[in-house]
Amino acid sequence: MFSPEFTALLVEAVGEERARKTLEGLSGAPSVSVRLNPSKLRTCPFEGAEPVPWSPWGFLLPQRPVFTLDPLFHAGCYYVQDSSAMMVGEIFRRCLETMEAEHPSVLDLCAAPGGKTTDLAASLRERYGDGFSLVSNEVMKKRFSVLRTNVRTWGDPRVGVLSRDPAGFKAGPVFELIVADVPCSGEGMFRKEEKAVGDWSPETVAFCAARQRRILSDIWDSLRPGGILVYSTCTFNREENDGTVGWILSHWGGEVLDFGPFPSVLRTEYGYSLLPGYVPGEGQYVAALRKDGTPSGRRPARDVLELFGCEIPVEPFSGPMIDVDRMTALRYLHGDALRLPDAPLGMVTISYQGHPLGTAKNLGSRCNNLYPKENRIRMNIQ
Repeated sequence: MFSPEFTALLVEAVGEERARKTLEGLSGAPSVSVRLNPSKLRTCPFEGAEPVPWSPWGFLLPQRPVFTLDPLFHAGCYYVQDSSAMMVGEIFRRCLETMEAEHPSVLDLCAAPGGKTTDLAASLRERYGDGFSLVSNEVMKKRFSVLRTNVRTWGDPRVGVLSRDPAGFKAGPVFELIVADVPCSGEGMFRKEEKAVGDWSPETVAFCAARQRRILSDIWDSLRPGGILVYSTCTFNREENDGTVGWILSHWGGEVLDFGPFPSVLRTEYGYSLLPGYVPGEGQYVAALRKDGTPSGRRPARDVLELFGCEIPVEPFSGPMIDVDRMTALRYLHGDALRLPDAPLGMVTISYQGHPLGTAKNLGSRCNNLYPKENRIRMNIQ
């Protein structure tokens, strides 16, 4: 299944014994996990869920539910995210604990589909309330539309979305923290995506490493002195992981941050590597570096959301809240016409268990369903 070239690079990166166990792990079934939105839900709604060790809101599920048929999913009460990917959010939280910024400006550079953005947003809101700005960027237009939908569903008004090439962030040093989950050769996703196995080659690894270094070169100057870069990939090889971090250090200096051990996670020279077979999730690498220089108390003249012209996709729900049962909620999400004889006439907000789903216009005899067509459930809801 796996090429000798891939196996050799895996052994070089993690050692022979770990490589053997990782290859066995890559042959197993993928796990399922969710991360709660603490602004909306504090208790996991799934029976038999087990906490993810490195996420205060992450849970591993015993089996995969039909998320499409859960109104809480559409209300942004939780996000379906691989448990290994949640390590990026944990390193981000550890970085926040080392910073003195009162109103941090943060960039999630390669943000689609939105898992890491929503994790960062939850951590920032817990720590700073409204006192933060998070720019969530995705250069690929098709992926950007998915990002916008997921940010809107999550519902934090301090998160702005943008579709800009990394070279477009040359507005001076404006960010205290940048998360760069860069495009990579995708070795860590071999278990979930068969196409990733077929697309892999040593040439792909070299191409991805060169692209990652170009991306980092484009955004390094937008990181403030004393600011932190969280660098991550979903691959195993050294060239794209520790090799790229070493390249940053050799070109620009900086300090690698060490947050100590995590259960079942490999500590590499510069970062952390999560390996299938050792953890239930997929492959993930993450490292954090502090830029040289003394943090300055001077703030940019404008909020970064305004500075870069970000869209704030959160929908400001208006109208009386009408709480409905599960089947009515699913019919609404399906785009069906509803009858709400006990609701007031005019614009109303349809909610489930107190969580807003969207708006409708109640005409008395029927309701005009205003749930966005592009987000409607397309499967049978019966």
